[in-house]
Parts: sequence; C-alpha cells; structure tokens
Amino acid sequence: MAFLADALSRVKPSATIAVTQKARDLKAQGRDIISLSVGEPDFDTPDNVKQAAIEAIRRGDTKYPPVPGIVALREAICGKFRRENNLDYKPSQVIVGTGGKHILFNAFMATLNPGDEVIVVAPYWVSYPEMVALCGGTAVIVDTHMKDGFKLQPEALERAITPNTKWIVLNSPSNPSGAAYTHEELKKITDVLVRHPHVWVLPDDMYEHLTYGDFKFVTPAEIEPSLYDRTLTMNGVSKAYAMTGWRIGYAAGPEKLIRAMDMIQGQQTSGACTIAQWAAVEALNGPQDFVETSRKAFGARRDLVVSMLGQAKHLKCPSPEGAFYVFPSCAGAIGRKAPSGRTIASDQDFVTELLDAEGVATVQGSAFGAAPNFRISYATSTATLEDACTRIQRFCASLS
Repeated sequence: MAFLADALSRVKPSATIAVTQKARDLKAQGRDIISLSVGEPDFDTPDNVKQAAIEAIRRGDTKYPPVPGIVALREAICGKFRRENNLDYKPSQVIVGTGGKHILFNAFMATLNPGDEVIVVAPYWVSYPEMVALCGGTAVIVDTHMKDGFKLQPEALERAITPNTKWIVLNSPSNPSGAAYTHEELKKITDVLVRHPHVWVLPDDMYEHLTYGDFKFVTPAEIEPSLYDRTLTMNGVSKAYAMTGWRIGYAAGPEKLIRAMDMIQGQQTSGACTIAQWAAVEALNGPQDFVETSRKAFGARRDLVVSMLGQAKHLKCPSPEGAFYVFPSCAGAIGRKAPSGRTIASDQDFVTELLDAEGVATVQGSAFGAAPNFRISYATSTATLEDACTRIQRFCASLS
C-alpha cells in the first residue's frame, strides 16, 4: 500500500514558487539576481491598516474567530461589494479565508465530484488546474491568443461547455497576462453563460483595483443580474492594499454554497487570523488614498516595461489593461543560440538562459498554459525595472 495519496500524482509544484526559490538560491550564492517572478506589491502595507492590527492586539481581539469571518469584516465586505460593484449581499452570504487560494480551494472542494469539469482560460494562474485536480474535477483549458488580447472569446466558451461543466473561472485583470474585460467584452461572455444555467461562475477579482488609464472594472454578476444566484465572487486585500502576508481572501455568493464552504473550513483551518481580519476591516472601510497612489505607480511601471521590451530584439510585448504583469512573446527567439551556445527550443529554455546569462528571473509561459511567452512582474522599483529590462535587451541582442 502506497503511503502518499494518489491525488498527488494529479498535480505539479507551482512554477512561480519554484522560479522564485531558484532566484533566492542563486542570490544566496552571490549572484547578482533580479527577480521579476513573484506577484507581490513592493509597497508597504498602509500605516492605518497596521495600526488597526496593533489596536486589535491591545484590546485582546486575539482569540478564535468565527469560521466564516468576524462580523465586522463580513459587513465591511458587503459594504465594499455594494459601493464598488453594485452587488447586494448579506453577511451570511460572505466567507473569509486565509487568502484567495484558500477560498478557491474550498469552493472546489465543496462542489466538485469525479467527472465534473471546470473551464479554465489560458493563460491561467498556475494554481487553478491543480486545485481542480486535487478536488477531483477535470480542468478544461480554453486557449486565448495575443491577437485577441489574451481574452476569452464567446464562441470558444460556447464550444467548451458540456453537460459536465460545473464552473468557469474568470480572472480579470488576469494573472499572468494582465488582460481585463471591458463591459462589452464581458457582456458577450455572460450572454453565453445565461444560456447554460447549470454552469456556475467564479470570478477571481483579486486585481480589481489595478487597472490603468480610463479602463473601468466590471464583474460578471454586476453585468448580468440573472447570474447572481450561481456566482461566487472572490476577492481579497492582498494586491490592492499590499497585504499579501496578512493572508485574507473573501468571497460572496449563494448561502447554500457559503454554508458548504464554511463546513469544510471548520474542519480544515477554522477562521482566518483574527488580527489580520481587523486589519482588513480598516483596509476596506478606511481611507482609500493608498489604492489610487499605488495604481498610478504601477501604471507608470507598466508603460516603462512595455516600452523597453518593445525595443528588445525578438520580443513582442502587448500593453495589458491591468494587474502588474506583462506577458511578452519570445517566439522570435525560438531556434536561436544563447551566449552559452545552447539552442533555445522553448520558452522554458528562454527563461533559463536569461537567468543564467543576465541574472533576471522570469516565469515561462508554458507554466500558465501559454507558450512561447514569459511572465514579468513589474511590482518592483523603477530603477530595478530599468536595470532588468536593459539586461533583457542585452540578452535578446546576443542571440544568434
């Protein structure tokens, strides 16, 4: 009898975590490494949010919280959805978890049976297919293309839906491409979903506040009210408020689903950290200046990176609508020789040779289900980005 569970054979380690760790290891060996592989804002958590956590500690709010989240936070989440997304929820329709990943995992665990399918749009966040597999479902990958801005086309969605489809995951703005759907684009998607009432909708809106220019964020249940009763809208405080380490994600949806996720979480982790929850209350209810300040900074960084990569030989880099990633194509580099003398045969080879030659860590697009591309996170300083993009330009110019 095998000791380890068969479920482990259905999944693979996170590529983004693996690349980030390799960069750390090389840096520890004395290499001059710039890591553009991690999806984490470089800004500090706002002072008012940190102060709210300190005050929670001082008044003794350090005990076990209710499994679905403290009432104050669930009420703040309801307020956020009403204020920003025109969605009305009661606290009983809200659950708080230890990050967005926890929310997604519990939703799949509560709903998936063998044979159930989940539509995942490629390029996708690396964890979506793995979580579906761990929970016994089957991920159905629907490809998108750079010419369409890496956005799901309604015809492709229609073809992917079967009687076994239980969920579709919609991530806008997207990790890794930064693609975000306009009202018109998302309406075409929701029109398809209206015709298939057995399909539930799971929007991952974690990058909601990181859109640039005049782009206006929208979420599916906001556009199409008839989807409200089969939508679990997921979000969190990690990206918008630079609170990645606080580990607070949340979702709102039908009570029957929230109760099922509550039951799983009660036997799994119980409630998320009480102190972090009080910090999240302040993030959602307090001043929002930080969100706008960081959004403008990320927008300027996007423009810098897109411009510099656009000047690199053999690369094509579209300008994304949101998040803090670019997802350039390195198709022009395939078949060329790197300074090491090795031939670049794939996007995996490209990022490996780039790291070895210039010390810039990125993540291969194949890890996100889309090749030959690679992901760059521009959640770091302008000076670092200029240095990194100069190195990428130099590496691309050296290919023969």
